[in-house]
Amino acid sequence: MKLRAGSLSITGRFRDNNEDNCYNDPQLRFFLVADGMGGQSAGERASALAMEIVPQKLQSLDFNKSHTDHTVRIIDEAVGQANFEIMALGELDAKLKNMGTTITFLVHANGTFFIGGVGDSRVYRLKNKKIEQLTTDHSLVQALIDAGTLTPEEAVNHRYKNVLYRYLGSKEGGAGTQPKAVTPQIGDRYLLCTDGVTGGVSDEQLGQLLGTGSDPEQIAKAIVKAAEDGGSKDNITATVVFVEA
Repeated sequence: MKLRAGSLSITGRFRDNNEDNCYNDPQLRFFLVADGMGGQSAGERASALAMEIVPQKLQSLDFNKSHTDHTVRIIDEAVGQANFEIMALGELDAKLKNMGTTITFLVHANGTFFIGGVGDSRVYRLKNKKIEQLTTDHSLVQALIDAGTLTPEEAVNHRYKNVLYRYLGSKEGGAGTQPKAVTPQIGDRYLLCTDGVTGGVSDEQLGQLLGTGSDPEQIAKAIVKAAEDGGSKDNITATVVFVEA
């Protein structure tokens, strides 16, 4: 089994700067996507800091032999360290106060994918032509959906759609990522994305785009363009990962 990956991140048509960030490990052992938030350049700093700290901490993993419990612990320590440093920098620099970022990840260790995150950036899997969201949004509307007081249809245009109760830069941000362990299969395709993608493209469209073509980078570009054309009002970032023989 081998992996191939491609990414694209753009500012989009409605923002002045790009607060999104992504990181693909050169050895294709892990993939990260982040969506920063905060005034001025604070969101950019937060997402960039996460993309610096988490890869450094993940390097301590033995990706060929690490068992599940150890892998989860290292992932949580990496994300927790990023959360701590983002909070600390926000306290030290008034211009960066209350900055934060989402993070979502796919880590390949000992034949298993570990998938999770903090915030509302997502991971999807296309398997047997069916698309499935593998992460859960840490958003107020998702909490209302889980509580049964809001329908998914009502959530689409809800006024609190973009309000998060967990993200890096918050006290709850370092409380663990609860990654999902998934066994990769030949032919599976994965998408890591910020809400700039899902703000312009439906899940059904994402499934169609993920299933078309043979180049992950070109598919990432197609997804980003579709989101932009679909009216996304945010920065747009997509990483596509293929599982191949």
